[in-house]
Amino acid sequence: MRSFILEPPTKMTNIKLITFDLDDTFWDITPVIIQAEKISRAWIKQRLNAEIKWGSMEDFLKIRRQLVQEDSRLEYDLGLLRKRTITHHTQAHFGSDEELKLFIEEAYELFLAERHKVTFYDDVVDVLTKLSKTYKLGVLTNGNADVNLLGIGHLFDFSIASSDVMSNKPDSAHFIKAKEISGIEFINTLHIGDHPINDVKGAKDLGINTMWFNSQNLTWDLDDNPPVELNHWSQFMNLLSLHHEQ
Repeated sequence: MRSFILEPPTKMTNIKLITFDLDDTFWDITPVIIQAEKISRAWIKQRLNAEIKWGSMEDFLKIRRQLVQEDSRLEYDLGLLRKRTITHHTQAHFGSDEELKLFIEEAYELFLAERHKVTFYDDVVDVLTKLSKTYKLGVLTNGNADVNLLGIGHLFDFSIASSDVMSNKPDSAHFIKAKEISGIEFINTLHIGDHPINDVKGAKDLGINTMWFNSQNLTWDLDDNPPVELNHWSQFMNLLSLHHEQ
């Protein structure tokens, strides 16, 4: 059996910028998307007065993969992917492109509104409010949530989505853009997210300090040196104080 000694996390020094993932870091996104999908499909059925053959979840995901293969932009632009997916399933019900386009925009806006009906994890907003008084704060998301629609936009200095940088984490574009906007070096930046690869490894590979939001109590298995970990946002301020040197 392999044995090793875990090295204690290196102290973070002079943090000036803290960036965050959104989905599954500030809220649980799965029930939100399921509910948004149900409401969206019901609305489409009512508006078209027709049964739409959405197929199984496997069929649905297969169509999305095909659309991405046809247009690589859809890999990082979830809004456009959603519109193309709705178009694929409904275009046969329209006689003109203009009518279809208007319908797709309306259907998308409905889905987007439902997609923003999130329930914040306990203590998220309180922590962000405290941090915003001392640090620059930013959002780095692969999704299409808008912090301004969630009532927390005023707490952040910037927000970067995949569509802004034409790339998805763990690629470096989000992190590099945050550095450009803030003027703060990676060594003075802390990134927090739920995804071991997209958030933690992606940031760590660039020399950015990291914390892993692990609400599911998963085991870290990427390497022998797990990151600083929190399971609840109530732990964050104490962890930051413990691992941060001014």
